[in-house]
Amino acid sequence: MSTIGKALALLDTLSRLDKEAGLTDIARLCALDKATARRFLVELEKHGFVEQDLETRRYRIGSAPVRLARIREARFPLLRIAIPFIRTLAESSTETVHLSEFSAGRLSTVHVEDSPRAHRITVDVGSFLPFHATASGLAFLAFCPQAEIDEALAKPLEKFTDHTVVDPQLVRVMLDETAARGFSISHNGLEAGVVSTAAPIRTPNGHPIGCVAIAAPFSRITKAAIHEFGAQAAAAANAISEKYYGSERPMGTIPEIRRTD
Repeated sequence: MSTIGKALALLDTLSRLDKEAGLTDIARLCALDKATARRFLVELEKHGFVEQDLETRRYRIGSAPVRLARIREARFPLLRIAIPFIRTLAESSTETVHLSEFSAGRLSTVHVEDSPRAHRITVDVGSFLPFHATASGLAFLAFCPQAEIDEALAKPLEKFTDHTVVDPQLVRVMLDETAARGFSISHNGLEAGVVSTAAPIRTPNGHPIGCVAIAAPFSRITKAAIHEFGAQAAAAANAISEKYYGSERPMGTIPEIRRTD
């Protein structure tokens, strides 16, 4: 990994911590020696990407990423457009609904609307969504070109629960089913006791950029309900795509999937 890559990886690690961290902990988490970690932190601090508490000497994420995020959202307002649809879906389903976006080879959560129920699924903003183990990941991958599917499934697939599907051929079957339905369904893939469904937000040429997902406790969701939620997620994702990209392509139907297997 390049020097810039290591510094950005450190920044990414720091951004995912729920509290400030000291130099020793940051170096350990990033598998760096303390001198290298300190050098990266000093440079990142100069440019506002990290901040150091003057009393505790511990580090936290700085304001520069927030400024960049605001600039990006002003120019490419996915959140502003998507959030009303996400909220409407959360109100109608009374389950947790979350929005994800693809960046740097990973799918991550960028907005969450929590269920009002006492027994609900918790999803953290910034959490990564493995392609093979989550409804969002399956929905995203199912609508990707075949080469991207092959690349994703060529990597070792991590087993998160006893139900996580890690056989690439079985994942391909799930992707085919997702493509045929227009939405994915995942049972206990990332966490035991969770069932979720998701649909992709797509560009005018049909390539996914993120997903809309509904997550609920497995104990109270019927097969009919999860399919209804899937259809609602697909409708919301299509509406977001249409509003985000305008009338560049019709969103009323699911386009033919580019599959060769």
